[in-house]
Formats: sequence, C-alpha cells, structure tokens
Amino acid sequence: MLVLDLTPFPVLTTERLVLREPTLDDVDALFAMRSDPEVARYTGKHPDTDREVVRALIETMRARNAANTSVQRAVALREAPDVLIGVCGLWQTKLEHYRGELGYSLARAHWGRGYAREAVAATVAHAFDVLGFHSVEAVVAPGNAASIRVLEVCGFVREAYFREDFFFDGKFEDSAVYGRLTPHRGALGA
Repeated sequence: MLVLDLTPFPVLTTERLVLREPTLDDVDALFAMRSDPEVARYTGKHPDTDREVVRALIETMRARNAANTSVQRAVALREAPDVLIGVCGLWQTKLEHYRGELGYSLARAHWGRGYAREAVAATVAHAFDVLGFHSVEAVVAPGNAASIRVLEVCGFVREAYFREDFFFDGKFEDSAVYGRLTPHRGALGA
C-alpha cells in the first residue's frame, strides 16, 4: 500500500505558478471562484452562496492533507503567491491501489492562459515522481471540452464513458473518466 508523508507539505513551483497548501486566508478568493456559475457549470454542484461553507471546505482540505489521505493545493501566480486563483490536487486517493483522483478548477479570469495545464502537469509529475502513485484518474463532464483538452495535453486517455451515471438538478448526466499511468513501471511496494 502506498504511504504518503506530506510533512512538510510539498509546495510545487512551475514557470508561472505556485501550488501550495490552502489557508484560511484563501476563503474570499475561493468563495469568489466557487460562487461563479460558469466555474460551477461542470462540477455537478450549485455555485456556493455561503463563505462559511468555503471556510469549512478549506479546513477539510487541510485536515485531509494532514492525515495524508489527499494532496490538495491552492494555485497562485508566482508574482502573487498569496492570492489563490484556483485549486488543483489529488482530492481523493485509493492508496491501496496507488491511485489518485485529480481535481482542478480555476477562477474564470484566469481561463485560457495555460494555467490549468501547468498546474495539472506539475501535480501529476509530483504524484508519480515523488509520491509514488501508479495511476491518476480524472472524472470530467463530456461537454467540458476545455478540461478534456487539458487532460489530453497532459497525457491522459479516456478510460471509460458512463451514460447517465450522475443525477444533478433534476436530470441524469454522463461522465467520462480519463486516466494516466506512471512512466515508472515496475514492482511496487518493494
């Protein structure tokens, strides 16, 4: 079984981004992002309307990071590392299977600049190269062409397509699962 040790919490730096642990100082920025209907469009959730819900979400993210059961990061620009522009990480893990589920989202003002691709690439590289994951998956709404493009550019392939497997807002929705295997194939757990 894969054992995570996130002490100290691993901060990732890319050419333009810093991926760090979220803090309660991020509540307002994360609330602004999660309350935007366009950002929430493909999440299967309604936009947030309560800052306290977002505060509790950040506390949960931090607690799960501390318990070594997820690796959830705030995304910020290198020139403003304290200002959250999104989130990216392995929000759910199956450590017994060396598998993590990737989730990411950016504030709309930062769409279309390659930040999601950069954050996903760094997160997945760290998951494989440092943490020892064997595979990473992402569940995406089939209509979310931008997110599918990010995944494909980052080496993910579609592994499954589920018809009407998700009920939201009075209707059934399809979902697609994209996955990527580690480039470091070989014996695990040795």
